[in-house]
Amino acid sequence: MGGRVARVARTWAVVLGVVAASALLPAAPAAAHNSLTGSDPRDGARLAAAPERIELRFLATPKEATTEVTVTGPDNVAATGGAPTFAGKRVTVPFRPGAAGLYIVTYRLASDDGHPVKGEIRFTLTTGTPAESPSASAPPTSAAPATSTALPTSAAPSPTPAAAGADDDGGTGWLWAAGAVVVLAALGGGLLLRRRAARR
Repeated sequence: MGGRVARVARTWAVVLGVVAASALLPAAPAAAHNSLTGSDPRDGARLAAAPERIELRFLATPKEATTEVTVTGPDNVAATGGAPTFAGKRVTVPFRPGAAGLYIVTYRLASDDGHPVKGEIRFTLTTGTPAESPSASAPPTSAAPATSTALPTSAAPSPTPAAAGADDDGGTGWLWAAGAVVVLAALGGGLLLRRRAARR
């Protein structure tokens, strides 16, 4: 009886050992295989204000020698503002924003088991950097010279025609007055001649 119990106990011990071993074997390679666990900005985010940096968080500590991070913006323009920095399981990259549009962060690193890990996150900037304003020292092209609006002295209206008109009117008046005097003198002379003829 005691021997049968011992054999059953040993059988269960073997079964439990096999189950435990099979559960642990897949875990060792999985632990050695690194992967992305999160990011800031998150994948698919839409941002009105550009972040100063981009942060990637991994399952295991990435190695500086085998980790590459690139950031590109619209028209495939590079938007990385400097080399990445490492702090434990976090990798931070300075961000240099450009035009509004889609930005892609691509990462590539090697796991402890030698397997390369690569992927990307995407986010969208709804507003881009403002365009540079023109230099304050540059003269405005739309300003017209000050002398261009001044009238030339020869264009000023002359009072001479008005004066001449006044003189012409005055001369015509004198002619009418002289004509009236002549007519009155003729009439007076005719009356005198008639009176003298009547007396004779």
